[in-house]
Amino acid sequence: MLLAFAAVFGALNLSKAKALRSTAAQAVNASKSVEQARIQKETELKARESAIAAQKATLAERDGKTVASDEQLAQILNEKKQLETKLRDKETEITTLQKQIEENQPVTSNPGAASTVELQAQLDDARQQLDSAEREKNLLAEKMQAARERSSQLEDEKKRRAVVRSKVGVRGTILVVNQAYNFVVLNLGGRNGVEAHSEMLIVRDGTFIGKIRISSVEPATAIGDIITSTLARGVQVQPGDIVIYAGSNS
Repeated sequence: MLLAFAAVFGALNLSKAKALRSTAAQAVNASKSVEQARIQKETELKARESAIAAQKATLAERDGKTVASDEQLAQILNEKKQLETKLRDKETEITTLQKQIEENQPVTSNPGAASTVELQAQLDDARQQLDSAEREKNLLAEKMQAARERSSQLEDEKKRRAVVRSKVGVRGTILVVNQAYNFVVLNLGGRNGVEAHSEMLIVRDGTFIGKIRISSVEPATAIGDIITSTLARGVQVQPGDIVIYAGSNS
């Protein structure tokens, strides 16, 4: 009987030991899963922080360019104002010279009587001054036109940068990927502010994997070429990947 009891207790202990080992193994596996999940979350967090830092750096660079453009615009407007003043003065001088030539009067008053030769010389000198003033006027007009065009370009660039800044962060999804021709179709289009030649970041599970450049835009969809140089080795773009507007490539 003692041997029977010992055998029963031994079997019970063996069963309990197996249960304990199984529980311990499950606990180890659960711990490994938790650790892997923690590492993955940390990786995703670092990737998101990197993406945010990159966008902040891009915005800071664009702000710097905007400030420089504003300063350049102010300088050009000041030069334009000075040119306008010179142009008005030159037009007044030309009007005076034309009047003197029409009246056959010398440019500078002479209290003494002047001979015909002297009057002709003064008239020729006035005409030369008029020609010189006309040439200078034309040169000033050309400079004014160049200043207007440059001012207009800077204003347009400033507006474009403001529009791009407002679009940064717009998100969409890749609907179709054509690996053969290396392009994707997006669920974003002109209604969302997408423009041709702009670039978008590709993100998967919070991790940056590459870029695309928009080649064609429709109201509700857009087509983008995959920039293969931005993809890591072995990584392929897939339907469902997230795209984030990054602005123009210029």
